[in-house]
Amino acid sequence: MARTSSRSNDWGFPRWRGYEEGRDATTVRLCDRHGCAEPGNCPAPKSPNNPERWYFCAVHAGEYNRGYNYFEGLSAEETAEREAAEQRTADGYTQAKHYAWGGPGDGTRSRDELRAIEMLGLESDAEFDEIKAAWRRLAKENHPDVRPGDADAAVRFQAVQAAYEVLKAGEEQREWRPR
Repeated sequence: MARTSSRSNDWGFPRWRGYEEGRDATTVRLCDRHGCAEPGNCPAPKSPNNPERWYFCAVHAGEYNRGYNYFEGLSAEETAEREAAEQRTADGYTQAKHYAWGGPGDGTRSRDELRAIEMLGLESDAEFDEIKAAWRRLAKENHPDVRPGDADAAVRFQAVQAAYEVLKAGEEQREWRPR
């Protein structure tokens, strides 16, 4: 009669074990390339429009992708038709290019901040030091004490103040945001 061992690997000290560590074997999918013993983590289609996949290691997946022909098995007319259909679906993005963010395009500034920067007469990728300098210059030019009785200057001064408040709040929010 065979006896199974109930002894664990940690000799009675459970803190020596790693998290979720056990004696069971893990299932590993091997690379589908003949003769390769590396794990096959990279799926690759067996043929176009087919749900079946090969699973290769990183080296053999790169080799497979270099030689993969998406249009294999199609006639010249079918190839041109499929290419035109794919280009037609991507054209919508090229037509909407002008709606992209100004400046670096990273989306760090809101539309209100971009409008405020435009109000101060700066580029959309201006640093906060430039914003502060432009705000001071425009505030001094349009201040009601400098231009008493000028209603247009008072309106411009209020707009400059509001723009600076929006930009200052956005800058403070970015400083406190965890990275």
